[in-house]
Amino acid sequence: MKPDLSHEIELTPAFHDLDPMEVVWHGHYVKYLELARCALLARFDYDYPQMRASGYAWPVVDLRLKYVQPAVYAQRLRVRAEITEWENRLRIDYLIRDAVTGRKVNQAHTIQVAVSLATRELQFVSPPVLWERLGVRPE
Repeated sequence: MKPDLSHEIELTPAFHDLDPMEVVWHGHYVKYLELARCALLARFDYDYPQMRASGYAWPVVDLRLKYVQPAVYAQRLRVRAEITEWENRLRIDYLIRDAVTGRKVNQAHTIQVAVSLATRELQFVSPPVLWERLGVRPE
């Protein structure tokens, strides 16, 4: 059975997240993804402090967003983050929905790679600590 590698948070855009058109400025969606990613990784006790302690940095090397409809001030949003790849890189898929209607607002994904803090070298296979924390095994 495949483990559940997802987590969901709820948030509401603040007034300072709006642009002059009174919708959430496009750049703030990245912040919402980061909040969901941190909550997801914390679920597995592998958030940024634990990554650093394990000897690895995990920089984002690719970020893609698709805007479906604008979010507005005080709209309740659900942000779902799910780890979909972990063998050679960490891919997290995101879905942002209106918390009341369920309508899709945005979908995105990020790709992070492991870099050894000691050598600054890219790891072409995800380190065993990630596999252990996620509770997955090599196939």
